Amino acid sequence: MTLYPAIVQLLGGASLAGAAASLALLAGLLVPGGRAWLRASLAGYERHVIGWAWGIASIATAGSLYFSEIVGFVPCPFCWYQRYAMYPLVVVLGVGLLRPSARIWRFAIPLPVAGLAIAAYHVALQFQPTLDLVPCEGGVPCSGRYVAVFGFISIPAMAGAAFLMITALLLLLWRLERDSGPDEEA
Repeated sequence: MTLYPAIVQLLGGASLAGAAASLALLAGLLVPGGRAWLRASLAGYERHVIGWAWGIASIATAGSLYFSEIVGFVPCPFCWYQRYAMYPLVVVLGVGLLRPSARIWRFAIPLPVAGLAIAAYHVALQFQPTLDLVPCEGGVPCSGRYVAVFGFISIPAMAGAAFLMITALLLLLWRLERDSGPDEEA
């Protein structure tokens, strides 16, 4: 447990930086000049974008397993729902790395969007427990927080940042595919 504080601070800081970078990327996708710059900068590097998304999903999966299997935190039902959205992304995006096609975004995008919605509700529930629309059963309260990095980044906030980053990268892939036309499949 001596590495625990460092790991939590690292994940919290990475989540904060990643969320800020994701918002900047999404803003760049909305602005015509930003789209042109992204297109020029990333043309031919679609596999790198898929690799970044896969890396984020892998780190988020490893982080959730670290918290539950090594530290011993018991996941609440909403944590499980977020895991249901994150874990398959490692496989789907991994296939996207092996198969050179930016079209993988079509298969992957529902998972981070759903996960982001669940994580956003879970974070709101942690700050305002009266928002509990669905009773949280299973022995662990969904409004509880095991960690609060910098006073406000909880585990669901970390998951939400990962889902936001993956969503932004998949939207970037969509935009790159749209601007370059459909790629040729063998």
